[in-house]
Amino acid sequence: MVLVSETMLQQTQASRVAELLPPFLEMFPSIHTLASASNADVVLRWKGLGYNSRALRLRDAARAIVEHHGGVVPSTPHVLRSLPGVGPYTSAAIACFAYDVWTVVLDVNVRRVYSRWLRAQATTTDVAPEPELIALAERIIPRDAPSAWHHAVMDLGATICTARRPKCSACPLSELCPSSGTMHETVRLRRPEPIFRGEPRRLWRGRVVDVLRQAGASGMTLSALSTTVLGSDATDDEHQWLQDLYGVLERDGLVSRKGRRITLAH
Repeated sequence: MVLVSETMLQQTQASRVAELLPPFLEMFPSIHTLASASNADVVLRWKGLGYNSRALRLRDAARAIVEHHGGVVPSTPHVLRSLPGVGPYTSAAIACFAYDVWTVVLDVNVRRVYSRWLRAQATTTDVAPEPELIALAERIIPRDAPSAWHHAVMDLGATICTARRPKCSACPLSELCPSSGTMHETVRLRRPEPIFRGEPRRLWRGRVVDVLRQAGASGMTLSALSTTVLGSDATDDEHQWLQDLYGVLERDGLVSRKGRRITLAH
């Protein structure tokens, strides 16, 4: 369950994951059932959880666990990192929360708490370099309760030591924290996303997949799919843009072509 939930939490709000995790686990109750799932099966159950490519990487990780680890999720970060789609954070989180392994887990909330505790930060967006955060973490994480520690720090960062308006007066570490009450609030600028018709491309990717979900195994012709997604008044340039997007989805393993028809990949 930790492998699945941590993959879902990579880019999806915790409240959304809490809602959609139970039905996903009901459909795929074991590593073996997830490993045997087709692309279409996994993508169908991933609706509402963000990038569908993460669902395919999760399924591929399950296959690797079945093929190379006897169906048992590895317990050490360096072995977990060998699985598809599992990076430094996810590997550490799985080891810590599933097996209570002592390791450094750095998510966005933990980074923020450690940075402010390490030294006085000038603004709410300042974050200390990762090597310094790791060095601090290695000194303070208790050897006998790493999972409980990380849950506590994550909760502190999510509820009190927040990104924009930290509640320093309510923080149990306020007397020890050099950043308490001293930071200037700023907003971190995000990188611009590719836009089409005034909306991010990722939303159009999701719409294509949603239409194909509803179409089922028979799929749709490229023309019908374009009209359904774009509307009957779409220009030739807009149809071409969407055709190029189909190509990207096909390379990502999310859709496939059977003759003139497009379906979710199997």
